[in-house]
Amino acid sequence: MPDRALPPDDITPHAFFTDWVPASVAADESRRMRLGDTEARLLFELFDAASGEREFTLHIEGGRVRGEVGGHASPDLSIRVDVATWRALNRGELSAPEALLRRRVQIRGNLFLALKLHIILG
Repeated sequence: MPDRALPPDDITPHAFFTDWVPASVAADESRRMRLGDTEARLLFELFDAASGEREFTLHIEGGRVRGEVGGHASPDLSIRVDVATWRALNRGELSAPEALLRRRVQIRGNLFLALKLHIILG
C-alpha cells in the first residue's frame, strides 16, 4: 500500500468523516488537485452489532471535502461496510479491491467515484 496518512486506530467514525477526512484533504494540495472539479455526495453506511447503523455523508466540491452526520436523499455513491472492515481498510490491513471481492463492502451508484475513493479518503 502506498505511503499515506493513516487515521488514529481509535478514531470514531464521527471524527473520521466530519474532521479527519476534510482536514486531510485540505492539508494535501495534491489530493485537492486530483479531485479537481468533482462534485459529489458520498453516503457511508457503517454498521455493527453494538451500535447498529450510522450514516455519514461526504460532500465533495471544488477540491474540498465536507463531512456530516446523517444520510443524503440522493447520494452519487453509497458505501455500506461493517465497522471492523472499515477499521481494517483504514489501517491498510485490507485493500478496497479485496474487501469488494469478499463482499465485505457494498457499493451502489457512480462506480467512477468509487475509483476516486483513495484520493478522497487517503
